[in-house]
Amino acid sequence: MRQAKGIAVLGSTGSVGRNALGVIARFPKKFRVTALCAGKNAAELSEQAHRFRPRIVCLSEESALSRLDRLPAGTRVVFGEEGMREAACSRGTDIVLAAAAGVMSIRPVIEAARQGKRIALANKELLVMAGKFLVEAARVGGGGILPVDSEHSAVFQAIEGHRKEDISRIILTASGGPFRNRTFRQMRDATVPEALGHPTWRMGAKISVDSATLMNKGLEVIEATWLFGLPPDRIDVLIHPQSIVHSMVEYRDGSLIAQLGVPDMRIPIGYALSYPERLPMELPRLLPHRMDGWVFEPPDRKNFPALAVGYEAAAAGGTAPAALNAANEVAVDAFLAGRIRFTDIISVGKTLMSAWRKGDRPVTLNDVLRADAEAREEASRIISRMRRPHRP
Repeated sequence: MRQAKGIAVLGSTGSVGRNALGVIARFPKKFRVTALCAGKNAAELSEQAHRFRPRIVCLSEESALSRLDRLPAGTRVVFGEEGMREAACSRGTDIVLAAAAGVMSIRPVIEAARQGKRIALANKELLVMAGKFLVEAARVGGGGILPVDSEHSAVFQAIEGHRKEDISRIILTASGGPFRNRTFRQMRDATVPEALGHPTWRMGAKISVDSATLMNKGLEVIEATWLFGLPPDRIDVLIHPQSIVHSMVEYRDGSLIAQLGVPDMRIPIGYALSYPERLPMELPRLLPHRMDGWVFEPPDRKNFPALAVGYEAAAAGGTAPAALNAANEVAVDAFLAGRIRFTDIISVGKTLMSAWRKGDRPVTLNDVLRADAEAREEASRIISRMRRPHRP
C-alpha cells in the first residue's frame, strides 16, 4: 500500500482550508496532515490540531499564542513568515495547499516549490503578484502547480492530453455575482450584506466582494497567463450564472472542451490533492436530462469596469498586477469597514493604475514586495481623499 501523502495546509481556518480538511478527513488512507497554518484564529487552529495531529502549527503572530489551547503531544507551534516556511517545507510534506491570504505566504510557497513540493494553489494572489518567481521555482523543483480555483482547475482538466500549440483561447466563466443585472449607478450604494450574497458559491468576504465587482475575473486572467502560458488577448471571460460550466478551452480546429460540475470547492480541491487520480466524492451529481435554461453572455464592461482594469494590468505586466492586487485589497477592506462605497472599490484601482509606472519589470521578489507596499500606501491616500458614504 502506498504511503498517504503528507499535506501542509496554509490558511487552514479559511473557507478553502476547511473544505480541504474535510476532503483529507474523508480519505485518511490517502492523505495525512503534516502542518496547519492559520492567521490569528488560534481557537479553531487548536481544534484542527487535535483532530489531525500535525507536527507543526503556525500562527501569523506570536501575540495569538495566549488563545491557543494546549496542543497534542508531538505538535509544536511556530510563528510568522519563517514559521510558515518551516511548515511548508517540513519533512514528510508532499503537497502544500496554498490558501493563506496576504503576502506572508509568498516566500514560503516559492521555497516549497523549489524543494519539489506540489503546490495546490488556491491563493490566486501568489501568481498575480509573483508568477514569474513561483513558476520558475516549480520548474526547478519539478513538483508542479495544480490550480484549486474552480475555473483554472477546469482549464487544467480541459487541456490535459492536448498540445499547447493547438489551443486557440481559454474561456473563463463567471457567475456575474449578486449585481449581474444592476447598473453601475444602482450599485453605488450597495451594502456589505448585498455584496457578500453570492448566488451560487459560499466564500470568504474578500473573494465574495471581488466576485461582485468582477475583479476576481481580472485577477484570474492574470493568473491564467502564468498557469497556461497564453497572453491575455487569448483569455476570454463569459458570464454563466448557473456556475455549472466552470471554464472552456477552444482549439484551433473549432472544438470546444468544457469541464462541468456542481459548484462545490471540494471537487477542485480533491483533484489538486489526488492528481492524476480522481477521488470518489460523495457529492450531488449533475443530471444532464434536467439541465436547461443555461445562460452564457459577454460581461458588461461598462457597468463592471474592473475586468478592463485587470486586462490592463495583465497586458502591462511587470509590477502592475501586484500593484492592482494591493490596491484592490486595501479598497475592499475599506468598503467592508464602511469607509467607501461599493463602486469606489474600482475607482481606487483605476486611479492607481492610471498613474502606475509602465514597463516596471521586477528583477527580484523584493521588487514585487516593494511595489505591493507602495501601492497599498497610494491606495490608502486615494481613499483618504474620498467622501465617506452616508449610511441611513
